[in-house]
Amino acid sequence: MVDSSPKVVVVVPTYNERENLPVIVGLIADLGMPNLHVLVVDDNSPDGTGEVADKLAADSPGTVGVLHRTEKDGLGRAYIAGMTRALDEGADVVVQMDADLSHPTAVVPVMIETLLSGDAAVVLGSRYVPGGSTAAEWPWHRKALSAWANFYVNAILRLHVKDATAGFKAWKADTLRAIDLQSVHSNGYSFQVEMNHRTVRRGLRIAEVPIRFEERVKGASKMSFGVQMESALAPWKLLFAKRG
Repeated sequence: MVDSSPKVVVVVPTYNERENLPVIVGLIADLGMPNLHVLVVDDNSPDGTGEVADKLAADSPGTVGVLHRTEKDGLGRAYIAGMTRALDEGADVVVQMDADLSHPTAVVPVMIETLLSGDAAVVLGSRYVPGGSTAAEWPWHRKALSAWANFYVNAILRLHVKDATAGFKAWKADTLRAIDLQSVHSNGYSFQVEMNHRTVRRGLRIAEVPIRFEERVKGASKMSFGVQMESALAPWKLLFAKRG
């Protein structure tokens, strides 16, 4: 029998996440949603994450897939590669999720239901709508920086979303096609802002559902000074870019 449920692909980029990856794949599988798949996009992790991903795929054929890339060239490039593969393989919905367990898998069904039951083009897992929150472990200056970043982005680009820098999202496949993935220029965390900007610029609606954002337990953060600088400059580049 052909599964009539929409095909949902959760794209999980990885770099040195061998401890976290089996946990997040297990949590996604435990959701028990029909036609739910995971695509791991590994950037040639030196800690062997790619081999862990291959083992998970071998254990769950048809449900878990792996895309191996030969170099680490940024979160945005990894997501573009994974989303493109998901669309090529017939995804109806593509979910972005970090591998560090900061995004609550339990909210995935809510995001997908919100996406498919209304007119939203994309649904964000938001820290800054009622019911959402950031990790209790975050020091005050990190919380202030995050809040300022969202104010800064919205002041420049007028996105009208509470969590403009969110990285936990559920996209309709048609939205990803409409915003032309292959021409997305940003990398790092500014990728999230450019994707939102392209969505809003095309008159499409962004919805938000509350999440509690958790701090990673294992592994190292990928937020470098260079990534922070790119993120600060990106809204201005987008504002003055030629409309596409």
